[in-house]
Amino acid sequence: MSKSKRYLALDVLRGITIAGMILVNTPGSWSYIYPPLRHAAWHGCTPTDLVFPFFLFVMGVSMFFSFSKYGDGLNKTSLLKIGKRGFLIFAIGLFLNSFPQWQTNFSELRIMGVLQRIAVVYIFSSLIVLSFNKKGIIISSILLVLCHWLALHLLGGEQPYSLEHNATIPFDRAILGENHLYKGFGIPFDPEGLFSSVSAIATALLGYLIGLLIKNTEKNKLPLKLLFFGGGLVLLGLIWNMVLPINKPLWTGSYVVYTAGLAILLLSLLVWLVDIKGYKSWTSFFVVFGMNPLLIFAFSILWVKILVRLIKISSINGDAPAVINGYTALYQKVFVLVAGHMNGSLLFALTHIVFFWLIGWILYKKKVFIKV
Repeated sequence: MSKSKRYLALDVLRGITIAGMILVNTPGSWSYIYPPLRHAAWHGCTPTDLVFPFFLFVMGVSMFFSFSKYGDGLNKTSLLKIGKRGFLIFAIGLFLNSFPQWQTNFSELRIMGVLQRIAVVYIFSSLIVLSFNKKGIIISSILLVLCHWLALHLLGGEQPYSLEHNATIPFDRAILGENHLYKGFGIPFDPEGLFSSVSAIATALLGYLIGLLIKNTEKNKLPLKLLFFGGGLVLLGLIWNMVLPINKPLWTGSYVVYTAGLAILLLSLLVWLVDIKGYKSWTSFFVVFGMNPLLIFAFSILWVKILVRLIKISSINGDAPAVINGYTALYQKVFVLVAGHMNGSLLFALTHIVFFWLIGWILYKKKVFIKV
């Protein structure tokens, strides 16, 4: 990207997303979370439900500029880069799912996850944008969300958008195996599974198209254009929600356009505030996160795994001795004492944001940028 087209707003949005990921994934206790920091129970969209699609959207915008060096076409160099990066991200996600490996029952290991979803979306969205022109990418985006909607409607049960009867379950079960699916919903259902990755690809493609818009739009006119497209997608998502519920676990088409629209609106605000008005003093905090996004996010997951699975601390529960993990001990013996359960849980998450920012800041100062 040329200097005139280098928008700090994009780095800030990427950093906000990573900070948001840490915030919503690292509460002191899952029993004490303020409502905006919870996912919607099923249908609907809370601020927490915006974090992941925002990341995929920003990834799509970044892809537009990074792929320009390959002439925007499939060739040996681009294919090798796509395959290598996609495989590495997926492998890191699988490594984190199984960590520590010596304690893992691999017959019940969850295969998919956030990083694995990122890898799948990256690979397929990359192949699409390097194979088609703008019109082809738009058509691909529309077909992905419509085909996903059609499959949900036709292949599901009597209530095709419900947890128990959606088409995601039999599809992912057939490909991945029931034992390897996420079970946090009470049944084997993976919100980052393969079936819902189909529509998630469209989230990245919409980001890529916004990258094209950024390149071809004068800076002073960009916020208004982004405002127009973002508002239109939000409105479309809300209208579509009347027949196809906005739903993150299913990653429905209405969720795709609604969240992409909100991401575009936020980007519009940031471009106007940061790149046009020049209010940049507050941005350095988020830029640090944006320079090593996947590395910081992966390390945040590894840190939690270490606290939960490897660190055990003796405690007294009533009159009986008990053993609690390091994560719980840190929350109960430090943050609860300082701020109580609810605010302590939030403070726990905010402290971890600062902790991982410090790691990112050290890397930033040393000019270490690891592009996973």
